[in-house]
Amino acid sequence: MGLGAFHRSHLAWYTAHASDAEQWGIAAYTGRSAGLADDLSAQDGLYTLVVRSPAGDEAERVGSIVRAHPGTDIPSFVNDLAALETAIVSLTITEAAYADERTSLDRTLLAGSADADLDGLRPLTAIGRLVLGLEARRRADSGALALVSCDNLPENGGVLRQAVHAVAIEVPGLVDWIDAHVSFVSSSVDRITPRLSDEEAAELAERYGDRAPVVAEPFSDWVIAGEFPGGRPQWETAGARFADELEPWEARKLWLLNGAHTLLASLGRLRGHRTVSEAIADADCLRSVEAYWDEACRHLPPELELPEYRAALLERFRNPRIRHLLAQIGLDADTKMRVRIAPVAERERSAGRSADACAKVVAAWLAVDGPGTDRSSVECAIVDLSPVLGVDAAFVEAVLASRRSIGDLTLR
Repeated sequence: MGLGAFHRSHLAWYTAHASDAEQWGIAAYTGRSAGLADDLSAQDGLYTLVVRSPAGDEAERVGSIVRAHPGTDIPSFVNDLAALETAIVSLTITEAAYADERTSLDRTLLAGSADADLDGLRPLTAIGRLVLGLEARRRADSGALALVSCDNLPENGGVLRQAVHAVAIEVPGLVDWIDAHVSFVSSSVDRITPRLSDEEAAELAERYGDRAPVVAEPFSDWVIAGEFPGGRPQWETAGARFADELEPWEARKLWLLNGAHTLLASLGRLRGHRTVSEAIADADCLRSVEAYWDEACRHLPPELELPEYRAALLERFRNPRIRHLLAQIGLDADTKMRVRIAPVAERERSAGRSADACAKVVAAWLAVDGPGTDRSSVECAIVDLSPVLGVDAAFVEAVLASRRSIGDLTLR
């Protein structure tokens, strides 16, 4: 679920490079639109992955997607999920989709499905469609499978479990069946995959004869924790890592990579930059990133090779040929701030430190997306990110001070 560029640069790439790749194929579903599914279908699921380093491009054809469908093709999705051959459902649906407010409508829709034909049901959300498919699988007695979240959320498998349960509870007996037959796998995903401009997409399409090319950086990492009762590709042969404890790796990636991206998406744009590589070349942005990393690293175990990871991140950010737009990173900024920045600030304050670097990230976000500089508005905005920080007078004052120091900078 989720056929965007990141899925194709990451899970689909790992599947194509697994030692048993010939035994596996992906039936992929877009979020909504039919355009990408049509383009891939016209190419038998094949697409070009362009790995872009400062030295040049390396392109390969990836063939792990065997069918592509629009997300609106719910009958095909339900049939695929109910099929005995299906062992895994992956989700790359963005953080916001796990809390889609329309799930209340899907709960109402599914509440009457216990004795009904499922063919006419059309859930509005990704989670609603997933639950509909799980009910079809239960009725087909097709056995166990794994659900794998590939979105940037802490303990994303647990978040997915909660979201699925919240909808499935409306279908009598379905939650019990899910608990007995479905595993929820958490994973930490890491590969910068920028959205292509129309001009870039057209140039690559002409160069490679491909209607759906993807550009990604050379670096890739995937850490996975959970069970696969229906089997899985040998992703470890392509470089994936399996861990008993995902949380430290997850936090390293969310706080250091994604947290720095969130910082740059606000402060970098305020300082007139459009891309990550431009922003990280700005001395003030670099200082802010390093200071934020110092705070975050105090709460990560040293065995995660933090100095090496930080150095690698700077090299990745500075890659001028990866045009990662700050405006793209800044989408759904409040959701991202809650899971990337607020946890670090909370830990710093609990340890008796100022969390000034986190306060600057919050201040830059407020300058882009939030209210003015009066205390009550800022307090309300911080409470929305973290109730604990919102009532922390010292942290609120630090945010206000940083907001004043940013001054009248606006997006340019």
